[in-house]
Amino acid sequence: MSLVLYNTLTRKKEPFETLESGKVKMYCCGVTVYDYSHLGHARCYITWDTVRRYLMWRGYDVHYVQNFTDIDDKILNRAKDEGSSMQTVAETYTQAYFEDMERLNVLEADEYTYATQTLDGIQRLISELEQKGYAYPANGDVYYAVRQFDGYGKLSGRKLEDMLAGAGGRVSTDTDIKRDPSDFALWKGAKAGEPFWESPWGPGRPGWHIECSAMIRDRLGDSIDIHMGGSDLVFPHHENEIAQSEAVTGHPLSRYWMHNGMVNVGGEKMSKSLGNFITIRQLLDSPDGPEPMAVRLFLLQGQYRKPVDFTDEAIAAATNGWHTLSEGLRFGPDYGAKLGWPDVDDPDFLNPAAMRIDRDSAPVQQFQTVMDDDFNTAGALAVLFELAKELRRAGNLITHTGSADTASDVLRQQWQTLVCLAAVLGLKAAPAEPVAAVDGLSDADVEALIEQRKAARAAKDFAESDRLRDELQAQGITLIDKPGGVTEWHR
Repeated sequence: MSLVLYNTLTRKKEPFETLESGKVKMYCCGVTVYDYSHLGHARCYITWDTVRRYLMWRGYDVHYVQNFTDIDDKILNRAKDEGSSMQTVAETYTQAYFEDMERLNVLEADEYTYATQTLDGIQRLISELEQKGYAYPANGDVYYAVRQFDGYGKLSGRKLEDMLAGAGGRVSTDTDIKRDPSDFALWKGAKAGEPFWESPWGPGRPGWHIECSAMIRDRLGDSIDIHMGGSDLVFPHHENEIAQSEAVTGHPLSRYWMHNGMVNVGGEKMSKSLGNFITIRQLLDSPDGPEPMAVRLFLLQGQYRKPVDFTDEAIAAATNGWHTLSEGLRFGPDYGAKLGWPDVDDPDFLNPAAMRIDRDSAPVQQFQTVMDDDFNTAGALAVLFELAKELRRAGNLITHTGSADTASDVLRQQWQTLVCLAAVLGLKAAPAEPVAAVDGLSDADVEALIEQRKAARAAKDFAESDRLRDELQAQGITLIDKPGGVTEWHR
């Protein structure tokens, strides 16, 4: 089996072949840190986190770099509104990003790079573009001469004459000083009251697009294997990155371009103007909000390149699905001791990295087959659900009869396979918290009520016996009557 992925540049699926055997250089466009991360960010970074995890599971040595845009008009406007500074705003929402991603179990990148820390590389790249005739200064600004680059439009498929300057609101719209309306800003001259950096063209700050080109070059070199981001970045951001980088280096910026679909809310595009804008922490912190892993599961259920519609019904279904998976993931700690597994108290008992699963087993082979087809996470989840359902059935048998009808070592292999494959998708269940009492009902209270029920049954007062059973059940206690008058219970 070989991995194939959809390449936005060629508009088709292609076999995955890296620049250097066994190694993957990946770059992901990060957030502009002026506000809390929203559901669209959740989808983006969960998607690429899963791609990264799978490549690592397949044996690749992955070097994953992600940037933060910490120079931007949106950050400056936020600072003005708050009476703060660009640096304070950027630091506040950068930290908030890390907190939100940790809750969604998104691994940290191997490297994070910041626009404010790449000024030398940015200015160097602009100078090279100017020397090669692709950039020109104008009144303290520097612009990219789009018509000088023959390949402009190859990523988005747009014709130059159909493109609008300033698309996305992130490039200069000052047409009076530009040679062509399609040209975009590489360097913006300083305006009164704004932070600035000195440069050969005067004080100012970089344009948005040049930042990523420079950061990729500084951290990963002239060419990388995979460049990732949201589909809203195809044009103009990624199109402009290609023009900037390839005009200087003469090499493809990236072999593969991957883009995730957007998040709709109730059938409409998420936006503040429509009032359906949802931040990650707003969702997770709401009184009836879903568990973080239910959100991750919801976002993995769809094909990553297509839009996904966030609705109450969809998140409720994902929550139910997560309960099934988490029950399977907790099978080991819940039943391992009863099955005689010798290492249930070992520190690495729940660690997927310490588990050795059979890569040739049917579930693993099926998982790899679907994931090799452009990261089909929906198909991969189907494999996980089958394993979880089998383990849930075994757990029910152990609970109610004292034993399972499947060999202990087979159940152990199924459980470890589920844990390892779930980890590839970034899904993990928190260990169940020990419960000493439910609504004030202690273990001693439960035992006392069971004795009362035994007495009622001995006196043939079955109505009282049923009432006591119902009372216990309402408090989350399940009774199991066994031969010889023995009653076992569990919460």
